[in-house]
Amino acid sequence: MTRSKRFEILEQRDINRETYVEPWAEAGLMVTDSPYDPQPSLRIEAGQVVEIDGRPRAEFDSLDLFIAQRALDLDVAAEAMATPSEHYARMLADINIAGADIRRLVRGCTPAKLVDIIKYMNVLEMMMGLAKMRVRRTPANQAHVTNWREHPALLAADAAEAALRGFAEVETTVRVARAAPFNALAILVGTQTGRGGVMTQCAVEESLGLKIAMKGLTSYAETLSVYGTERSFTDGDDTPWSKAFLASAYASRGVKIRFTSGTGSEALMGHAEGRSMLYLEARCLLVVAGAGSQGVQNGSISCIALPEALPGGVRAVLAENLLASMLGLEVASGNDALASHSQIRKSAKLMLQFIPGTDFIFSGYSAVPKRDNMFGGGNFDAEDFDDYNVLQRDMQVDGGLRPISEAEAMAVRRKAAQAIQAVYRELGFQPITDEEVEAATSAHSSDDLPERDLVGDLQAADAFLASDQSILAVVKALKAGGFADVAGNILEMGRQRVAADYLQPSAIFQQGFKVLSGINDPNDYTGPGTGYRVEGERWQEIQRIPQAKPPHDFIDAQTGTPLERLAELGPAGVGSSAQEVVLVVGPAFGTALVKTIGELPHQEVLKAIFTGIAQEGLVGRLVKVYHSSDCAALGHVAARLSGSGIGIGLQSRGTAVIQKKGLAPLNNLELFPQSPSLTLAHYEAIGRNAARYARGLSPTPVAVKVDNGARLRLIVKTALLHRRETEEVRDDQLPQELWFDWEPEVV
Repeated sequence: MTRSKRFEILEQRDINRETYVEPWAEAGLMVTDSPYDPQPSLRIEAGQVVEIDGRPRAEFDSLDLFIAQRALDLDVAAEAMATPSEHYARMLADINIAGADIRRLVRGCTPAKLVDIIKYMNVLEMMMGLAKMRVRRTPANQAHVTNWREHPALLAADAAEAALRGFAEVETTVRVARAAPFNALAILVGTQTGRGGVMTQCAVEESLGLKIAMKGLTSYAETLSVYGTERSFTDGDDTPWSKAFLASAYASRGVKIRFTSGTGSEALMGHAEGRSMLYLEARCLLVVAGAGSQGVQNGSISCIALPEALPGGVRAVLAENLLASMLGLEVASGNDALASHSQIRKSAKLMLQFIPGTDFIFSGYSAVPKRDNMFGGGNFDAEDFDDYNVLQRDMQVDGGLRPISEAEAMAVRRKAAQAIQAVYRELGFQPITDEEVEAATSAHSSDDLPERDLVGDLQAADAFLASDQSILAVVKALKAGGFADVAGNILEMGRQRVAADYLQPSAIFQQGFKVLSGINDPNDYTGPGTGYRVEGERWQEIQRIPQAKPPHDFIDAQTGTPLERLAELGPAGVGSSAQEVVLVVGPAFGTALVKTIGELPHQEVLKAIFTGIAQEGLVGRLVKVYHSSDCAALGHVAARLSGSGIGIGLQSRGTAVIQKKGLAPLNNLELFPQSPSLTLAHYEAIGRNAARYARGLSPTPVAVKVDNGARLRLIVKTALLHRRETEEVRDDQLPQELWFDWEPEVV
């Protein structure tokens, strides 16, 4: 059977490498609106919740009981539940309604009520709501720094670069669980080399994570996972109460806490109970709020491929971020795991959080290549840094990153690798060699590092964990090794931990260890002209991408010594010979500009065109026009002055046209707008075809391959070169006959 070639090509597109499935409510494979989702309801008797979303107290599971006891504000519950869901949706999208007014009522809403609000909102309206409900006014970003080899020098170098690039938090994890203490140590040293105040965590089993935190190696945690059904919770060996207790244990030791949840986890575990993913996530978020956590990492963390396989999956992920912010939770909005093979799809998903801004737009952005990311790849990774910086610049959006130069990156990477080398040396761990330091300085991935004795590192890590050594030992080692500034930053992180100001809602550190949080930097967005705006020095910083060049750099490459074999002879007149073709060039040709945009010397271009004319037995005449820089105008003048009625117009940047006398300026015989693609052979063919038209023939048009990427690469240069040519325009100057000394190629 004959197949459509177009459909065969479409089948090979990245978007079709992914899995799509039709909804199946019973298995929990619906992102919203499952027929098994309950209707909103709340009944209170004698100050006690006796019904939630149609379920009586006698049938409450542990989540219902926890939500009833700890998550619902019963003082506003009656008003909250009586307020129509559509009214909430309108308030969220209304720039005139303050977020605090919405949040007051939302804490009295049941899970089903929260989901019912989302039914009335499209993606744009939810983005408006997210911009308003974000806890902290200033958005930020979190990075993942891991590597397959668990190499300490590379971890430190990558963490330092991530800190320098502006990440407010850096998270690591492990391939081998026993590596956790040293991985946490490496990114601590690395981040505090790059920029003091970057918070760090190591994502491991919760009790191990707490031990590492108690040694002072980490300053935040977000591995406290919660689930929307009781069986899912039980399979995780936890209850809402145990999670709340663990959160208190972290916080009491000065460690910032956020929980983790996200659409799809219950279906993945086989315990969705027929409920939609968003309804189960609403239950999770109320548990998080009830446990007293200041924030949540949500956005289908690690499960994104599951909701994305279903209709409306990306919308549901945005919805869960919005619900969390409505409850006053700091939102680290996913975007961590690889969401799509399609560059278009993964970027589109990101925009739902990038444009309105969240407390942490990624949780996290892979600051290493995907193959080194032990969290399971990354939606954006180290190879996307330039793309991300340009997106910030394009949209004047603060995505939490800053562009850096290669020299800056190399310097901070080397210093961080040397700092962790000093720690290992001073504390008697397996040495990090100078070769490893140099490799980590220039490395892209762990493939670029020499082999290391992992067993030796693991044994040392075990001993370090079992000992009473803490960050104070690290501080002493750094100071002894000549890194007093890094030691000072780590010691200050310890002091800040005692002060515990960064336990405030949605807290990060600015330069100089200044805490920025929902307390001293509350989101005050109420429409145009309010809220966080990218301006001032931050906007200047975002603009300073290394790729951006001064405008004159684009022009200077086309300037040089004016053509010596080109001279004006006087005003040009109308020719009388039917054997001539007139070539008209622009006012900057051969003088202010001496090359085409394709780097062809003007002298060689003229020679090619005249050679083509001569090959047909005709004569070329050269004229320079000063009153216009427009290609159509040049061609129109050329045809009018030509004795044969055929002329060629040629701009200095290389755009050309073959024109015939009597045709309108914007009508022509042949146009060559793709000047970057024109070669000397093309210009010779243009001259030859013009001569053939003059002879009364009908030649095959000159074929120039279309380069659809030329505009992207060269439109700025095109505009600047045309501007430079236009600067040479003199309205009162008549067209001038030119003498050009050349000899045709002898064939």
